[in-house]
Amino acid sequence: MKFNYQARTKTGEIQSGIVEASSKEAALALLQKYKLFVTYLEKAETPSLLAKKIRIFGGISSKEIIVFFRQLAIMFKSKIPPVEALHTLVRQTKNLNFKEIILKIAEEVEGGTPLSQALSYYPKLFSPFYISIIKSGEASGNLPGVIEYLADHLEREDSFRAKMKGAMIYPIFVFVVFLIVFGTMIIFVIPHLAQVLLTSEMEPPLITKLVIGFSNFLRNFGWLILVGFISLIIFIFKYSQTTQGKKFFDRSSLKIPLIGTLLKKIYLCRFAENLSTLISGGLPIAQALEITGEIVGNDVYKTIIFQTRDEVRRGEKISSVLETYPEAIPPLFTQMTSIGEKTGRLDSTLLNIVDFYRKEVERAIDNFISILEPVLIIFLGLLVALLVAAVLLPLYQIGVR
Repeated sequence: MKFNYQARTKTGEIQSGIVEASSKEAALALLQKYKLFVTYLEKAETPSLLAKKIRIFGGISSKEIIVFFRQLAIMFKSKIPPVEALHTLVRQTKNLNFKEIILKIAEEVEGGTPLSQALSYYPKLFSPFYISIIKSGEASGNLPGVIEYLADHLEREDSFRAKMKGAMIYPIFVFVVFLIVFGTMIIFVIPHLAQVLLTSEMEPPLITKLVIGFSNFLRNFGWLILVGFISLIIFIFKYSQTTQGKKFFDRSSLKIPLIGTLLKKIYLCRFAENLSTLISGGLPIAQALEITGEIVGNDVYKTIIFQTRDEVRRGEKISSVLETYPEAIPPLFTQMTSIGEKTGRLDSTLLNIVDFYRKEVERAIDNFISILEPVLIIFLGLLVALLVAAVLLPLYQIGVR
């Protein structure tokens, strides 16, 4: 059962929230265990269907996860005990869903459960990647440093994703505006033009005939196109969720001109950064490769990484295995990895690779957008000019007559 409570801390601060317990007495005992002076405690009402929907949509963002780990690292470095640190985060977190989860994690940790295991109860929020790093920090006794390193890693990934999304905003905006203008012309303007031409009994130009025919087709059979398009999207989505479909799309995406090269650099960057983070966290290389393979996001690179993991367990070096995949792993990546293995600084060498490929990806995206923008504008401009010509030419002929 869940209970709403309000209480005061030793310092007089008012704290409120939700606690889960078998009875009201158990909830009171639990709160008193945290040295809280309870002023209000009542059983929480069962939420309505609408409230449940609001709760579902009130998700937990990646930024909240990053802030959680960053603040946890700062408090651990300040020698604040884990349970106290987690309760501090409960008070500071505004997201009610996340607040409740942190409170449950704090309860588990206070009961003697390791932090890594308590976090593993929420796999949708804390991936095996996070759990493995924290577990390694617990084993090595360097939990504050490991969590700080994890927070740095998550901030770098979030910044990288934000840059990629930001780069695509302008082209998408231009394309959406064009679709609105094009749809308005085809559905509303062209049919009126056709009526004017019928009353004038004038033979319209070929371009106008084609546009009117296209407009009539869309107005009569547009729903079929829409249903077909939606069905195709659903089929592609469902097929991509299957093992065979994911393999097909992962392999095909790497062969697309320009985009394939960009995706390869993104996966190489992800491969190097995740592996570096796990090795820095103290995980054995074979285990770090296994976790990296699971989260790299592409079946081609997952297969390569798992093969590398198997060979490393047999005593082979990472670089010697990667050399056998020249199409997916460039020589630069292999050479830098080899240098890291020889110097015993593989984690820092991998970060150098990350910096290089991240700059390469950003440069490639900038170049792609700089080419895409004029091509898109010219292409859309031609289509708009075609529509305008289809409208103005017959009107001009009517005016001349």
